[in-house]
Amino acid sequence: MKEVVDTGLPPLAQPFSWAVKARGLLFTAHGPLRADGSIDTGTIEDQARLTFGNLQRAVAAAGGSLEDVTQVLIYMTDVKDMPQVDRVYREFFAPPYPNRSSMGVSGLVVPGMKIEIVAYAAIDD
Repeated sequence: MKEVVDTGLPPLAQPFSWAVKARGLLFTAHGPLRADGSIDTGTIEDQARLTFGNLQRAVAAAGGSLEDVTQVLIYMTDVKDMPQVDRVYREFFAPPYPNRSSMGVSGLVVPGMKIEIVAYAAIDD
């Protein structure tokens, strides 16, 4: 049975949950969402830091830490931003790193949004 995790992030108008846990697995997706519900459309570094911070918050709310993250999928509107995203990624993750895939996309839902992630974590019940 699935359990919606209260991450403390503001709700959005779209029909989804920030984080869902089932059988010790956490499923979560994040972007550069600020505490007031607005989306940061600034530099890629600021957006990435906010996005990974939101992931950290969701994992903690589910009873885990970033060490429990097993896979991260990164969607970027400009693949040339990869070096900056990697620098920020290393602020949040240390070896052994989660499995990861990074891809370029033509756009994200909010104009000016440059990054969105999907992450999975294994958190003991």
